[in-house]
Amino acid sequence: MVFLAVTVSCTVGPDYETPELEQQVPDAWKSAAAEEIEASESPLETWWTTLNDPKLVELIHEARRENLSVQTAAARVQEARAQLGIATGQYYPDVIVDGSYSRVDPSENSAQIPFPGAADPFDLYNLGVGFGWEIDVFGRLRRGAESARAGLEASIEDYRDVMVVLMADVAANYIEVRTLQERIKYGRANVEAQAGSLQLTQDRFDAGLSPLTDVTQAEYNLANSQAAIPRLEARLEGAVNRLAVLLGKPPGYVDDLLTGEFQIPDPDQAVTLGIPADLLRRRPDIRTAERQLASQTALIGVAKADLYPTFTLAGVLALESLDSSNFFDSDSTTWSLVPGLRWNIFSAGKIRNNIRVQEARTQQLLFTYEQSVLFALDEVESTMVAYEREQVRYRRLGEAVDASERTVELVRTQYMSGLTDFLNLLDAQRTLASQQDSWAESEGQVVQNLIALNRALGGGWDPPDPDNTPKEDAEEIYSTIDSAGSEP
Repeated sequence: MVFLAVTVSCTVGPDYETPELEQQVPDAWKSAAAEEIEASESPLETWWTTLNDPKLVELIHEARRENLSVQTAAARVQEARAQLGIATGQYYPDVIVDGSYSRVDPSENSAQIPFPGAADPFDLYNLGVGFGWEIDVFGRLRRGAESARAGLEASIEDYRDVMVVLMADVAANYIEVRTLQERIKYGRANVEAQAGSLQLTQDRFDAGLSPLTDVTQAEYNLANSQAAIPRLEARLEGAVNRLAVLLGKPPGYVDDLLTGEFQIPDPDQAVTLGIPADLLRRRPDIRTAERQLASQTALIGVAKADLYPTFTLAGVLALESLDSSNFFDSDSTTWSLVPGLRWNIFSAGKIRNNIRVQEARTQQLLFTYEQSVLFALDEVESTMVAYEREQVRYRRLGEAVDASERTVELVRTQYMSGLTDFLNLLDAQRTLASQQDSWAESEGQVVQNLIALNRALGGGWDPPDPDNTPKEDAEEIYSTIDSAGSEP
C-alpha cells in the first residue's frame, strides 16, 4: 500500500500563475503633467539624495537603522521564515527516541497473575526509536509549504513597503519642519516691519501729522500678525517630535533642527517616472497583494486534498528486556510497522464547502490585487499633476511677492509724503505678509509633492536582480535583516 501511494502521488488544486493585467495597466501615463516633468536617470532607490540636503540624508539613514516599524516588519519576516520551516518540515517523518526503566511490583490479587509467586517484583528496560510519516500522495503538505513560501515572500514585500513609507514620512516631516521655520521667519520679519510702522504712526500722531486712527489700525495689524506666530510654532514643535519618533527616539531627540541655519531644500526637479508597467515591479504593496494571492491559491489545493485518503506509515524499533545483562542481545529486539489510511468519506459537505471558502477568498485577493494596481496608477497620476501644478503656483507666488514688496515701499514713501492715507500702507503690508507666507508654504509643498511622487513610484528600496530566484531574493533580505544595526 505504501509503495502504491508513493508511485501514484500527485498534487491537487490549481497551479498558480501571475494574473495578466494588460487591460488595467496602460502603456504610458495619461496626464499631460508627465510631459512637463523632466525625466531623470537617478535611481529611485535613493531618491532623497536628489533633495540635496545632507542633514535629511543623515536622518533617513538613522531611521532605517532605528525605526521601530521597520524592526517590527523584520520580525514578521523572521516569523514567516520559521512558519515556512514548519511547513516544509512536514515532508519528513518525525523520529522519536524513547527510553525507560521500570521497577514493577505486581498485585498478588491480580487476575493477570497465572500462579502464586509470579507476582514477584521485576525490572523492565526499554529503549526504542519510533517514527511517524504522512506520505504526501495528493500534495496536501506540498501545497501547504507552497502557501507558506508565498506568505514569506509577502512578508518580505511588507518589509519593503514599510521602508518606502518610512523614507517618505521622514522626508515629509523634515520638509514640514523647514517650511514652518521659513514661515515663522517671514512672520517675525513682518512683525518687525509692522512694529516700525506703528512707531511711525505714533511719531506722526505726536507731531500732529496723522490721526489717532492710524495708530490704532497699526496696533491692530501688529497684534494680528503676532497672533499668527504661536500657532506656527506649535505645529513646528509637533513636526519635530514626530520626526524623533520616526527615528525610534523620544520627543526632543532632534531639537537641534530648531537651531542654526536652515532652509527649505532645493531639490533636483527631474523625476525617474518610467512607465506604468514598472509599478508592478517597483511598488511593494502591489507585490505584497500578488504574493498573498499566490499563498491563498495554494490553500485551495490543501482543502481539495481532504477529498482524498491520507496515507501514513508508523513504526517502532526497540530493545526490551527484564535484565540489563542481556539488554543488547538480539532476542531483546522488538519492532512494529503500521501502514495507515484515513479517508473522510462523509463530512456532510464540510470539505467541499471549505474548498468553496478557499476559492472565494482567492477571488477576493485577486480583486484586491487588481485594485491595488488601479490605486497605484491613480496615486502616481494625481501626484504628478499636483507636483507640476504646484511648481507653477510657486513661481507665480514669487512674482506676487516681488510686486508686493515694491508696493509696500512705494506706499510707505507716499504715506510719509502725505500723498496717501495709512489704510493703503496697512493693506499693502497685509498683502505682503500673506503673499510671503503663501510663497514659503508653496515652496515646501513643491518638495512635499516631489516626495509623494517618489513614494507613489515605489522609491526607497533596492529591487532584486531580475535574474535572481525567489530564494536568492529572500536571502538578500535575510542578510539585511540579520545585520540589524548596520547600514542596510
